Amino acid sequence: MTESLEYSALLQLIDERSAAFWSAVAAAPSLDAPVPSCPAWTLFDLVQHLGTGQRWWAAIVAAGPAEAPPTKDAAEVPREIQALLAWYAESNELLLSALREAGPERECWAWWGAAVSPANAWGVARRRVHELLVHTYDAQVAAGAVQPMPADIAIDGVAEFLDTCNSTPAAWPHEAATIHYHATEGRSWLLALDGTGAWPAPLTDDAAPASASATGTAEQLLLFVWGRLTLSDLKIEGDQQVFEQLIAWEPEE
Repeated sequence: MTESLEYSALLQLIDERSAAFWSAVAAAPSLDAPVPSCPAWTLFDLVQHLGTGQRWWAAIVAAGPAEAPPTKDAAEVPREIQALLAWYAESNELLLSALREAGPERECWAWWGAAVSPANAWGVARRRVHELLVHTYDAQVAAGAVQPMPADIAIDGVAEFLDTCNSTPAAWPHEAATIHYHATEGRSWLLALDGTGAWPAPLTDDAAPASASATGTAEQLLLFVWGRLTLSDLKIEGDQQVFEQLIAWEPEE
């Protein structure tokens, strides 16, 4: 798995991860089951969130270049399990159809417009893969049957998070720092934080030691950056305060 995934592979992953999400929801004891990894949400809330998101991004991709996104679909979501699962399956197919029709290079609105990840259908497809990956984990937690993530997808998920959620031209409000993420599967990433913003940086043999580092499996790192695990779940070295500052930071561009 690399950061240059083929578009067709991303669409296949959306389909596969969506099927895993559907199965987790279908196996859960109740739609009222709490989702421990998403405090205050029930499983119904999770399905509604992900399905509505699939429909919204389908509309965004279909609209092409735009200064603002379309309004989210406000239609009522069915609460009966089979009807809800059918609604979700339709939501996912709407997204896939829009992505197939658009092709990877079609530009569109994206909230990460100033980030490293491109604001186009390819960038949307990659983001939705990892949204599905993490929310499938959430659904499996709620169902009490967590399955290991495919390591190669989790590896790309860490890189994708840095490319979107951790890329910003907003000035870092603290002392300049670098964070090193190391996956035990053999992949590493560096995040630079300074007056120019926050950006993934290349790892070189002569690079200075990072201000702080986090080591774990790719799945653990992905769940950490998505807020599902804490610093205590990883091996942390260096200045832990840098991680705490990054977690608390809400940049305004």
